[in-house]
Amino acid sequence: MPAPQHGHRLHNPMRIVKLEPLILNVSPKTNWFFIRATADNGLQGVGEASLNGFEPLQQAFLANASRELLGQPVEDVARLTRVYSNAPYGLVGASVLSAIEQSLCDLLAQKADKPLSAWLGDADRPSIPVYANINRATVDRTPSGCAASATHAVGQGFKGVKIAPFDGVISEEFPSHRSEQRKRIDAGVARVFAIREAIGPDVRLMIDCHWRFDEAMAMTVLAELEPVHLHWFECPVTEQPAGWESLVNIRREANRRGILQAGAEMQIGERGFEPLLERGCFDVIMPDVKFAGGYREMQRIAAMARRHGVACSPHNPTGPVCNFASMHLMVASEDFSALEFQLGESALFFDAVGGRGPQLVDGEFARPPRSPGLGLKLDDAVLAAHPYARVLPGLDPRLG
Repeated sequence: MPAPQHGHRLHNPMRIVKLEPLILNVSPKTNWFFIRATADNGLQGVGEASLNGFEPLQQAFLANASRELLGQPVEDVARLTRVYSNAPYGLVGASVLSAIEQSLCDLLAQKADKPLSAWLGDADRPSIPVYANINRATVDRTPSGCAASATHAVGQGFKGVKIAPFDGVISEEFPSHRSEQRKRIDAGVARVFAIREAIGPDVRLMIDCHWRFDEAMAMTVLAELEPVHLHWFECPVTEQPAGWESLVNIRREANRRGILQAGAEMQIGERGFEPLLERGCFDVIMPDVKFAGGYREMQRIAAMARRHGVACSPHNPTGPVCNFASMHLMVASEDFSALEFQLGESALFFDAVGGRGPQLVDGEFARPPRSPGLGLKLDDAVLAAHPYARVLPGLDPRLG
């Protein structure tokens, strides 16, 4: 169960004295955006809000929110940050408030002298199921390059791999540019077949479509990929209300072929997931602690998914803070299934936090160290050496 809230009922609560944006440029494609909270007792907590291309807007939102939050009790974290669920903030606001919630929970767990997983409600899972997202590490996008990247991941001990193979496919260009889109789809299909041949039949293979298809093309691609025995088919079409009926239809067809349908990585709060679960759009939902509302909202979403008979696999393709936050959530609750891990994008993943990183043992991550709070501190020297830079894909997440 989540830790109890106290807020103003405490005689001597911690108070927020600083909310600091910290941006680390990782590559021409990637920035990681962190928020560090400082309390009046000197403790510092950290959260992640990475949302490529939107960093200036996030900084402006944080500056505005700080006017209301500075001086407030850290113990009022739920009241201070959950208001977003009733407001039209979108992903920019939700990401900032999610990271603030993470950072304040980190402070509270440190004050309680507990690891975040125990503070959140430790289920005492000894290890964390995980799969490798190889997409950003795969610079050589030929079939052989994709196969080599997947083979490398399996060689490190991962028992599942995921890639977004359909570079350049854009649903809005169907049907007027269907022949050009078909060439790009063929290239993606070739990548997936090469990966399956390289990794063998026993490694789980997942593909992320990044909402690139319409319903008809998603059905076609499912049929063409049936021989590779996908574990899941992720984000085939838009997840806006106009796409819900298509998602149900595609899920039905995927299940008929023995494939799960996954998605919903950019939904915000319980309210964002509820209609998708009620309509039966997915076998697996993928809430992200950076967008969904932080730790408590992730727990509520996972519990709601369980009540609908749907698995909950945290979306986790960004920086080290989000990764450790997701690991703590996995340890704290058995409502979460396999964790995504962005493999090999940059050594800064480790450098930014003093070399700390997950330990892969027998194909699963060992639980985080039992130090108080999140267990990570950002290295200011590394951040200073890699300051904010404007990144691609900018406003189109499908190009990532």
